[in-house]
Amino acid sequence: MPIYKKVNKKFFKKWTKEMAYILGFFAADGYITVNRRNGQYWCIQIKDGELLNEIKKTIKSTHTISLRKSKENANDLFRIQIGSIEMCDDLRRLGFNENKTKNMSIPKVPNKYFIDFVRGYFDGDGNVWVGLVKKGKNTRSWVIQTAFTSCSYNFLEKLRLRLDQIDVKKGVLRKTKKNAYRLVYSVFGSLKLYKLMYNRLYGSKLYLNRKKRVFEKYIKMKTIDNAVVV
Repeated sequence: MPIYKKVNKKFFKKWTKEMAYILGFFAADGYITVNRRNGQYWCIQIKDGELLNEIKKTIKSTHTISLRKSKENANDLFRIQIGSIEMCDDLRRLGFNENKTKNMSIPKVPNKYFIDFVRGYFDGDGNVWVGLVKKGKNTRSWVIQTAFTSCSYNFLEKLRLRLDQIDVKKGVLRKTKKNAYRLVYSVFGSLKLYKLMYNRLYGSKLYLNRKKRVFEKYIKMKTIDNAVVV
């Protein structure tokens, strides 16, 4: 007899901080698939097994997380696949269909949960970089840059407009060499994103600590620089 897996099939019906985060993550690293027997599945495949396990707990799933060993010089991938027509229909209602890669748009996320959606998308398809740049012949300064990536220009443009409304300004939208797009923020936008994304976690484990630590590295280095100047 088949072993039936459990999951909270109502998870995407009601907006919560957790639902918004996982929806954002799904927008970045998830997909819907339909097999020949009309079996419908939504899947998330990522490099971070610990975070995927936290997502699994949050949706109250008993599904197995599988490991996909990758080839040389590449990261292994962790994957969870949830079979549920109801949940797939809810994801479609929220704007994510089987061919979402280039046709994706921002769902109507309530303002209260928008930054959780942003943090989820950032953990899936965002990156943050810290480094030293030359300010003159003999001076260098620490800088930070945050970026969101997507194959959908419309998605990133709507993201930029909504972030602008909450004072995350001056995002620059660029096309990459790989037919994708990047929404990039420099120092002030990056620091604003850091405060918004992480200051109200309230004990939640739905975030990638390795990305959070990059922001904190920058803040620490700038504090040291300022202390030296003073």
